[in-house]
Parts: sequence; structure tokens; C-alpha cells
Amino acid sequence: MLREKMGILWKRFVNRETISYVIFGVLTTLVDWLVYRIVRWPGYSVAFSTAVSWASAVLFAFVTNKLFVFRSRALGMYALAGEFISFVSCRAFTGVFTIVFMVAAVDGLGWNEWLGKAAVSAISLVMNYVFSKLFIFKKGEAGG
Repeated sequence: MLREKMGILWKRFVNRETISYVIFGVLTTLVDWLVYRIVRWPGYSVAFSTAVSWASAVLFAFVTNKLFVFRSRALGMYALAGEFISFVSCRAFTGVFTIVFMVAAVDGLGWNEWLGKAAVSAISLVMNYVFSKLFIFKKGEAGG
């Protein structure tokens, strides 16, 4: 009985979409870190470097999530703009959540910062997936 239920859960949550989401999530993180390093190297500020690397990572994530993870084929200007605005808005929301969580966990509760970073990364990964699946790249809508 337990084995059967575990099999159902496995099939539901471990599939092409979730595996590709994790793979492109890792690649998005690499884009973020690499762009940050490149922009920071000539001496630009941490804030500017962070903004440029975040924007680059969000753009990379949008394209890869749209085309490869959720396979959205909405290409009309309005549909594409709607997906993009929704995607950036959700990523901005989880970005603010990340900052608040880190401050609360590390500064407020005294957690080790890497434990906090790992925890908030896992939570954000799930939040971003749910937002993308339910609100951004919805199946069955005009081309989506």
C-alpha cells in the first residue's frame, strides 16, 4: 500500500517537467553568479552587479522555462508580454521573500547563513515552480 502511494507520488512529481526545471534552475544560478563576477570584476558596485546579474538570470530563466520546461508556445506580442510581466513579477516577489527570510533567519534567529541560504533556495525553487506552472505558463490558454 505504502509502496503504491510512493509510486504514484514519484510519477506525479518526478517527470520531464520537474527534472528540466531543476536543471535549468541550476543553470540560471550559474548565469547569475557568472554575470555577477563579470560585472563586478572591473569594479562596479555590489548593488549594480547584483541588479545586472539578477536581471540576466531572470531573462535566462524566462526563456528556458517558457521554451523547454513548460513548453509554452504563446508567441503573440500580448501573450508573450503577459507571460514576461507575470514571470518577472513572480520572481521579484520571491526575490523579496528571499531577502526577508534571510534577514529573519540569520539576523533574527541566529541561523548559519548557509543553512538559511539553502533553506530559502529550496523554498523559492518550489514557489517559482508553482507560480510558473499555475499562473504564468498555463496549459490550454491561447497558445500556452
